[in-house]
Formats: sequence, structure tokens, C-alpha cells
Amino acid sequence: MAARFTMKRKGVGEMLRTPSMQAEMLRRAEKIKTIAQTTSPVDANSPHLVHYKESWETDSTSRGGRRRDRAVAYVRNPAYYARWVEYGTEKVPAHHVLLRAAQSGGGN
Repeated sequence: MAARFTMKRKGVGEMLRTPSMQAEMLRRAEKIKTIAQTTSPVDANSPHLVHYKESWETDSTSRGGRRRDRAVAYVRNPAYYARWVEYGTEKVPAHHVLLRAAQSGGGN
């Protein structure tokens, strides 16, 4: 006899907010953070030699996403110039540190 499965949205929502799901999202974010730190550029001429590299941080919540209905984790760099490193300027090429870290480190 074949098994039957009936999905209930409420149950799926509860699963997406469990502490174990939040812990898994944070684990993946920590992996992305580690890759971002190792690939962060360091400017030897800057007075903030390793500030960008050491500023990476992670955070998680059980009420994230567009509808605030699932566990999420965030990786960010609060350095004021982080967006210029990521996306570049007219004089400096984009490094895409976070993009490359997310593409290579999110799984497993």
C-alpha cells in the first residue's frame, strides 16, 4: 500500500521557525562569513588595514523573510565603505566578496 502525505501549511510554518532550523541557518551564515573573511581584500596603504576583513558579522532570527514566517540568518559587514568594496566605484573595481562567499559557502 502506498504511503499518503497531507501537507499542512501551519505545520510547515512551525518547522521553518524551529530552533534547529535557526541554528542551521546560522551555521551556514558562519561558513559564508569565514569565506568572506578569507577572501576580503586588504589595502596595505589604508589606515584601516584589516578593518574591513575583521568587521564581518552574522545574526539570525526565527521571524525573518518577506512575511516574517521563517528562520533566517544574515551576514553583513558594517564598515562604512563595505558597499564600495562589494560593488566598486568608477575608480575601483568591484570585488563581490559577499556574493562569491554566498555562492561557494552556503551549502553543506
